[in-house]
Order: sequence, then structure tokens, then C-alpha cells
Amino acid sequence: MTKVVCKCGIKRKGGFLYFVGKDGCAYETKMARGKKKGGGKKRVHDCRIKKEKGYLYFIDRKGNVCAAKMQRGGKKRKKR
Repeated sequence: MTKVVCKCGIKRKGGFLYFVGKDGCAYETKMARGKKKGGGKKRVHDCRIKKEKGYLYFIDRKGNVCAAKMQRGGKKRKKR
């Protein structure tokens, strides 16, 4: 189950990766494609979210910053 943390309305561009940084702000960076190198993050929205432990923060299709509870543990895999 995900919840919207900040309604940013970020307009996504093709060839860019969007993520929430350590400081809680939304960033974009150029994706590496073939021989072209990516990198060089740029702040898109100044959210300043207080991140909680055990949650994954991401930017959804509508351009909002969302949080989802991370799964920990689970079943052990069988040995082959």
C-alpha cells in the first residue's frame, strides 16, 4: 500500500530518472544509454520530506512523491 507524501506535480521528461534524495528533495538525472554517460543530478522540487526508516520513497506517474512500506524477511528459499 502506498501513500502520497507530497503533491509535487513533477512533469517527467523522456530519458531522465527521477528519485528522492537523502535530503528529501526530488531530483532528476540523465539516464545512461549505450555509450552516452548519465549523471549530474538537478533538483526538481524542494519537498524536504522527513524520511522514515523502513519506507521506500519514489515519484509516481502523476509526479507526486509517495512512500511504500518495504518488505523485510519473508520465506527462505530452498537449497538446490
